[in-house]
Parts: sequence; structure tokens; C-alpha cells
Amino acid sequence: MPRQPVYEQVIADVIASVRSGALRPGQKLPSIAQLCEQYQASPTPIRFALRILDERGWIEVHQGKGSFVSPEPPA
Repeated sequence: MPRQPVYEQVIADVIASVRSGALRPGQKLPSIAQLCEQYQASPTPIRFALRILDERGWIEVHQGKGSFVSPEPPA
């Protein structure tokens, strides 16, 4: 079975954390550097995952401040 791409892992993990309540609306996500370390990946797939999560309404990315769980994430 082929391994899931890193960006898909990040997306799935963030969504699961929001749904379970581990990440709450308004809560700051770890930095890109911390996520790189956590997933043993380069910044490129991490940024790609965050952009997709932002586009889908799960998080809000604020330049220079970080990424935060959306106040009203999708159900």
C-alpha cells in the first residue's frame, strides 16, 4: 500500500483534531517549522496543506502571525 503524501497527512490530522476538539476555533496551529519537524518533511508540503485547509475553510492564515483554526470550521 503506497504511503499517503505528507500534505494529505497534515490535512487529515488537522481536520481530525478540529472534529475531536483537540484544536478549538481560534486556536493557533504549530508553526511551519514545528510541523516540518513533526512530519519530518520540508516546508513545501506543509505550506501546501495549510493553503488547502485555508481554502476549504478549516483554518485562517494570517501573514506574519500564523495559522489559526477557523471560528466556524466546516461540519
